[in-house]
Amino acid sequence: MSFALSPTERLARARADLRMGAAVGLAGDGVAALALAAETATPERLAELRALGPVDVALTARRAGTLKARAYDGDLARVALPAEAGLDWVHAVADPSTDLAWPMKGPFVSRRDGPAELHRAAIALCKQAHLLPAALVAPVDPAALDRLCVGGVSRLDLTEVPVDADAGPLVEAAAARVPLEASQAGRVHVFRPRDGAEEHYAVEIGTPDRGKPVLARLHSACFTGDILGSLKCDCGPQLRAALAQIGQEGAGVLLYLNQEGRGIGLANKMRAYALQDQGFDTVEANHRLGFEDDERDFRLGAKMLREMGFSSVRLMTNNPRKVEMMRASGVVVAERVPLRVGRTPHNARYLDTKAAKSGHLL
Repeated sequence: MSFALSPTERLARARADLRMGAAVGLAGDGVAALALAAETATPERLAELRALGPVDVALTARRAGTLKARAYDGDLARVALPAEAGLDWVHAVADPSTDLAWPMKGPFVSRRDGPAELHRAAIALCKQAHLLPAALVAPVDPAALDRLCVGGVSRLDLTEVPVDADAGPLVEAAAARVPLEASQAGRVHVFRPRDGAEEHYAVEIGTPDRGKPVLARLHSACFTGDILGSLKCDCGPQLRAALAQIGQEGAGVLLYLNQEGRGIGLANKMRAYALQDQGFDTVEANHRLGFEDDERDFRLGAKMLREMGFSSVRLMTNNPRKVEMMRASGVVVAERVPLRVGRTPHNARYLDTKAAKSGHLL
């Protein structure tokens, strides 16, 4: 009998450790490092990391561009942590909320020699943990990493850290009838990924014919819009309009994906909102945080549809990227059904930005 963790379980534990401020060990082909998330690192852990040798701050190219730091590795920059820099400097480099108050953080020295795979993996883990995409990385000898990990430090091989994270299989954990305002013939399915990430939900109305394209909406969670009625976006009106239309037709599926803030998490979404209050649009705010325009993975929706027995959809969306990813995932999109609702004076700039920069058909 063995209780050894599988690679998927180790990955989930490493994400949790980074959120708590603990270190994670990373090992590749002849290289190794200990990494901390810049956002959750403590002075004590930073001091321990420094005792191992030179420390780098790994930043995405998006964040490095804002800071005018050289990104010699293309998609990321390995910035040398200055000897005199403390945790306040690390936080300021990682978090753009201080950019106006502390505009002169440099000059930055970016490394260009040696491999960047460990730093890339550390950033990917931070993103997957919904932390700011910045990590403190201390390269160490692989033998030293073996000793350090004996004390309980999570350790991952680079092959176990997918830069393009795919949740893998989704398993239906539970389902039950739930009468809804849109239709009394509602049923909610809860899907759980095997990697320990967030659960996702499918709201099935009526009894859709599995042999025909099903009317479907791929909706990403929006706490502020769906629950609070925020006027900064059109998410709440889209959710309600989609359910109403499916209810009127008598059959369909709404897939509710827990990918808040275009996949960056609620805390980072609030940081993006704060940047928007400084004058940046939604795409610029994401870039200043170090994220891409959209970090969501719509392959999750395709997996859920296939688990429910659907192979083709009439997709309710204004986002061509959703159509493309559904098709790339093997789901036939027989029709794109527009869903243009919820425009207000408060979100007009947001919607215009989605159309101009993200290609939404508004």
